[in-house]
Amino acid sequence: MDSTDNLLHRLKELNEIGIALSQQRNLNSLLETILVAAKRITHADAGTLYLHEPEQRVLRFEILRNDTLNTAMGGTSGVPISFYPVQLYDEAGKPNHAMVVSHSALSGETVNIPDAYEAEGYDFSGTKKFDAKTGYRSKSFLTVPMRNHENEVIGVLQLINAQDQESGAIVPFSKDDQQLLESLASQAAIALTNRHLIDQLEELFEAFIQLINTAIDDKSPYTGGHCARVPALTMMLADAVTRTQTGPLKDFVMTEKDRHELKIAGLLHDCGKITTPVHVVDKSTKLQTLFDRIHLLDTRFEVLKRDAEIAMLREVVDADADVHLAETARQEYAARVAQLDDDREFLRRCNIGGESMSVEEQERVRRIAQYQWRDSDGKTGDFLSSEEVENLTIRAGTLTAAERQIINHHIDVTIKMLESLPWPRHLRNVAEYAGGHHERMDGKGYPRGLTREQMSVQARVMGIADIFEALTAKDRPYKKGKTLTESLTILGKFKLGGHIDPDLFDVFIREKVYLDYARQFLAPEQIDEVDLSRIPGVNQATALGGRDAI
Repeated sequence: MDSTDNLLHRLKELNEIGIALSQQRNLNSLLETILVAAKRITHADAGTLYLHEPEQRVLRFEILRNDTLNTAMGGTSGVPISFYPVQLYDEAGKPNHAMVVSHSALSGETVNIPDAYEAEGYDFSGTKKFDAKTGYRSKSFLTVPMRNHENEVIGVLQLINAQDQESGAIVPFSKDDQQLLESLASQAAIALTNRHLIDQLEELFEAFIQLINTAIDDKSPYTGGHCARVPALTMMLADAVTRTQTGPLKDFVMTEKDRHELKIAGLLHDCGKITTPVHVVDKSTKLQTLFDRIHLLDTRFEVLKRDAEIAMLREVVDADADVHLAETARQEYAARVAQLDDDREFLRRCNIGGESMSVEEQERVRRIAQYQWRDSDGKTGDFLSSEEVENLTIRAGTLTAAERQIINHHIDVTIKMLESLPWPRHLRNVAEYAGGHHERMDGKGYPRGLTREQMSVQARVMGIADIFEALTAKDRPYKKGKTLTESLTILGKFKLGGHIDPDLFDVFIREKVYLDYARQFLAPEQIDEVDLSRIPGVNQATALGGRDAI
């Protein structure tokens, strides 16, 4: 091949390299591609790619390759580079121009040396020690700075020992080699800078999401960590579905892009709670507003007991010498005080909230509400207001229907917020994934009443993650975190009731996702021994095919 054809071939190869660099998304692979391509187009036997660390004022070894010595370090090789970084300045702050690579970084100039052993003006003592130790002969050097769009040196490419294509002899790097490498270094710097900018934007975006989640979790000490635990469990289950080899979901796969998209959706699944009022989010008892109003009821009970005492004393006085009437009045008073004390303790228990309040208990609250008492203004009225009765008769939890609706509205806000964002193509499903975690497979969920067929697998995964996190969470105001057995029992009932995806539940059980999550996030006393034969909805045949049970 003549020199013209050879040059055209190398220019074509350089163009192909530029295209490959623009498509590379992984930073380590990108750096390795740069060095390997540089060696190939210049026929170099060895080379090193250094990255500039401005704050430390050093050049860090990033990728090192030597074909003769069969050495591959850094990048995707898995072999770390143990060499110390190249100092760009000495202890006095004086620039280090003695070494070729540091001079190129500091000056921004290309350095082409035909023979290091004959070159003057540079310190090659380290190179000569390396050669003496390994038996290698470092001769020709080509060192090119990598400049970004702001003309800043972000790294240095250094190639060693150009080889003649026909004889294989070590020769100096030609002017064509130098021009090609300078062109490649320019393209590489652009690709590397773009990759850094994309990575930084993604890091900034995720940091901003974490900022929002921190603000949401900090609104209440009872939900702290929810926004972090749900996405963690979501990814655990999604990865389990990806690796499953049996069942209806055996063909489900996720690429790294898909995983990133689901992770972002998980982190943003409750972003609408940023608008939920604090007094609702933080309502730890049924009567809580700005404070727990149970203390007002204590005062009213004391008023009733005072009135009962006054009435008893009057009856005793009116009885005069009738001992029997006086004793009866005292006994009735004692019974009345005992009843009031019992009622007060009952309302205190009701106020705490729970997972189930019986009809009989609700009726008792209403009976107590009809007691009459006189307030500080002398007005007589019912012992409990209608609003207090509504709160104290809440069947489960601490929220009224209206307050529950306020909480539920967060998913509408979440969807509205996420659908309003100009998502790039690789994140276009975030709103759908995040917005579906309160839907049900039978279409009875909210906010859109979607059925299983109308939802993606990822959205259904997030629904299970949100429920299981809530069941096991140990920071709720009205309950303690459930054990694994209790949580799986409820989850199994949800499967049978059409609430959650049955196939995903099977994977959740078979792959022991619940156990992986428990070991990371649950208290030791919550991790009990699970007997899968007693869990509703468990497919015993498929459950036995999973990993060993606890």
